Parts: sequence; C-alpha cells; structure tokens
Amino acid sequence: MTGFSIPSAAIPATLLQTAGGKREGQIYVMERVSQHAGPETPLDMLNRAEGFFAFRPKDNGAGVLLVAKARTVSLTVPATAPEDAARLSAEHHSRVLDYLNATATPFFAVAADDGVHLVNRAHVLYARPED
Repeated sequence: MTGFSIPSAAIPATLLQTAGGKREGQIYVMERVSQHAGPETPLDMLNRAEGFFAFRPKDNGAGVLLVAKARTVSLTVPATAPEDAARLSAEHHSRVLDYLNATATPFFAVAADDGVHLVNRAHVLYARPED
C-alpha cells in the first residue's frame, strides 16, 4: 500500500435502488477534480465512468457498501449541493424531451423542496411537462 490517497468529503444522501426501499446514509466526493474548479459534485461522481460508488448507510454496522450505479434509480442530496449545469441551461431547450435527450450522461438533477434528486435516465418511465 502506498501513502497516496485522494481526499474525499462525505455528503448526506438518500439512496433509492431498483429493488425498492430508501436508505439514508452518506456518499463520498473528491475534494478536487480536473473538470472544474472546486470539489466534485454528487452529480459528477454519479456520471463518472466507474460502475459503482461508495455509500455508507446510517443503519449498517458493516461499513461502506459499493453500490451499482446501473441499479440506482435516484440519489437525493441536500439542496446546498451544486446544481446540474445541463439543467441550468435547460432554457435553451424548448421541450422537456429536448432536455432529457440533451446529454449522454446517465444521471441528471431535479431540484425540489426536499433536496436535489439525481435521477438515472435509464429508470425514467415517462415525464410530463408542466402546462
């Protein structure tokens, strides 16, 4: 083992997987990334190419779980987390369909009163635009 490691920060999160049931816990993001200034966002972490991410459930004495991104429906983080850049540019897309198809990244953000929901595109059954 070497003395090198990448510093990370814990962020509270609620995990929803395809098997159902929500789990409270923490995810981990890097303190620095090469794509932009500042720390990695939860959305950055989910959209990395790796198939799994670390999640520490509140109720699990066994420690960290490695969670399959493909089986993750959504991950909810506090609203203080940075916004999804694609969503912030959604006004450039005239239709919800254009926004949903605007990028090839697997996860996108939806802001709500209870936090920011990072949603897996592969598990979206349908979307209905506001009138």
